[in-house]
Amino acid sequence: MTTTVAQRPAVFDHPPVDPRVEALVNEVIGRVADKWTMIVLDVLAEHGEQRFTRLGQLSDGISQKMLTQTLRQMERDGLVVRTVHPVVPPKVEYRLTDLGFSLAEAFCGVWLWAEKNLERIEASRAAFDAAK
Repeated sequence: MTTTVAQRPAVFDHPPVDPRVEALVNEVIGRVADKWTMIVLDVLAEHGEQRFTRLGQLSDGISQKMLTQTLRQMERDGLVVRTVHPVVPPKVEYRLTDLGFSLAEAFCGVWLWAEKNLERIEASRAAFDAAK
């Protein structure tokens, strides 16, 4: 179910949003919710520019196919830059753009929130599971 501007809680009370902005926010949330995008984003933010193979190794558990798909979408969205070096065999490297770094910084807030609230969430889950 899509939330309209009129249905938003007061904490989000602001003038009506441009539908294009709302669509972009929904797309970005979908991207952030994508496990592999966030892992690749984190790896590149932490380790800097990486070759495809090394990026796959650092993104524990990702298949080559999923890494390729994830990087293509991230490149399309302007989050990464793909550089092909004219050598044999070809050397391809990926690095975050300023836009990618800004998303990584925004996502950092989720990590901080999780760290701050870990014990509360674990206690809530334990209480819920015990009541079942």
